[in-house]
Amino acid sequence: MGSLLFVFDMDDVLYRYDWRVRMRLLGELTGYDLAELRRRWWHEDGEWRAEAGGHASAAEYHAAFEAAMGVPVPVEDWLRIRRAAMTPWPASFAAVRRAAELGEVALLTNNGPLVEAHLATLAPEIAPLFGAELHTSSFYGARKPDPAVFRAVLDAYGREPGDVFFADDLEENVAGAASVGITAHRFTDAPALVAAIESFAGERVE
Repeated sequence: MGSLLFVFDMDDVLYRYDWRVRMRLLGELTGYDLAELRRRWWHEDGEWRAEAGGHASAAEYHAAFEAAMGVPVPVEDWLRIRRAAMTPWPASFAAVRRAAELGEVALLTNNGPLVEAHLATLAPEIAPLFGAELHTSSFYGARKPDPAVFRAVLDAYGREPGDVFFADDLEENVAGAASVGITAHRFTDAPALVAAIESFAGERVE
């Protein structure tokens, strides 16, 4: 059983993530409306590139973000705003704890290196559950649903696809994981997640 790996998305699986709250607070800080924030950063050459490994470090990401904003956005404010958009889901944390009894657990969230560097601060409720296995897509150099990010996870943990379970709220990400042979579950609620975890593990009992 120790050979099993359970990989979890973060936003809208372990936490409710309200992007509108984040944009509202960032707008209050920068003076920009939602359309302007989107134009400056939330697009393929901004955040999506960062999530795919486009910046080598948290400092590089932050510098690029501030340059795009054109106004100072201190790291502590950036983190405060990101955290304010996250509401913990304890029932999902219980699912992770159950998975940890059945194998190893890891986090895979589409985010850039600034989140990677501060995951334990942004998500303190899950830090003890995952330990050092808190990673963003930027860590792997590709973002979900690109199959490359899932192959990178397999390589990093030395697992065969058949020994890996992945949970995400987005169908396209579930499909990306499934495309490389990973058992993928689309998250709808914690009870269904626990049932999927139990089923996956139960099918692999020797």
